[in-house]
Amino acid sequence: MGRTGSTDDRKEGTLDVSTEIVKCPECKSALVVEDSTRGERVCGGCGLVLSDHRIDTGAEWRAFSSEESDSRSRVGAPLRYTVHDKGLSTIIDWRDRDTSGKKLSPTRRSEIYRLRKWQIRSRVHSSLDRNLAQAMSELERLSSQLGIPEPIRELAALLYRKSIIKKLVRGRSIEAMVAATLYAACRIRLKPRPLDEVADGSRIDRKKLGQCYRLLLRSLDIKIPLSNPIDYISRFASQLELSSPVQLRTVEILQQSRDIGLTIGRDPLGLAAAAIYVASIMLDERRTQREIAEVARVTEVTVRNRYKEIVKKLGIDSLGLEPMDF
Repeated sequence: MGRTGSTDDRKEGTLDVSTEIVKCPECKSALVVEDSTRGERVCGGCGLVLSDHRIDTGAEWRAFSSEESDSRSRVGAPLRYTVHDKGLSTIIDWRDRDTSGKKLSPTRRSEIYRLRKWQIRSRVHSSLDRNLAQAMSELERLSSQLGIPEPIRELAALLYRKSIIKKLVRGRSIEAMVAATLYAACRIRLKPRPLDEVADGSRIDRKKLGQCYRLLLRSLDIKIPLSNPIDYISRFASQLELSSPVQLRTVEILQQSRDIGLTIGRDPLGLAAAAIYVASIMLDERRTQREIAEVARVTEVTVRNRYKEIVKKLGIDSLGLEPMDF
């Protein structure tokens, strides 16, 4: 049994609210055990009960299936930055039926039609809302076309909202700013996409996309990780239909190239393409330089030059690697 501390001891117990670190007032141990069933907080070192009136902030009901949990839950959907109003507004259903499922009368149906129209107008009533509605629609379209996962979409929407606060969107194309935020979000989450691929999907000029991206970096003070050619391997190998051993060998080649400083000052796309080319030859799953260059969106000359550097610096030619497509 843990012994209950006195009132003075509980007052002397140091609880850092900013960092949520609890220390025992007697043994100064930070090992605290939470007992949610009894509502107690006990020191794991000496057994002192630090508090015995913990409030359970969870639901008062129990559920044994997902359907039962959904039916008993009294909260709405979580906030979503990809929706212009963050999903907080209500929506009048388009089906003209009442709560029991019966069809509405013509008079009631015309009334619901007018209410639905004003509901839509009230959701988008300012220039900011109209801008966000158009931008989030474009973000959804571009993300679906490029196959961007939901967490990266949310980050891109958050970056776009910050750019609106900084008034970066004024006088610039919404499509260009959305594409720039999506490109930056992919870089931040270590799932980069080639700039040409994003530009083609957004139907804007590559130069304009680069300008908007650099504007975001300067104005929002975004920390972008250094581009790593290994981050492109899985996508390129999947599009080229290469096996897992080829991908692992490609990663090994790039890691060896980084150790000797071969990746410094070189385009990561070209290095990734050349490493895939070398690994495909070594494991007898050959792909031509043209196929790899088209997937990586680089030129065949770039693949060839990076290939020669990798073979020469790593001494792969001693393994009997034959050049191809020269």
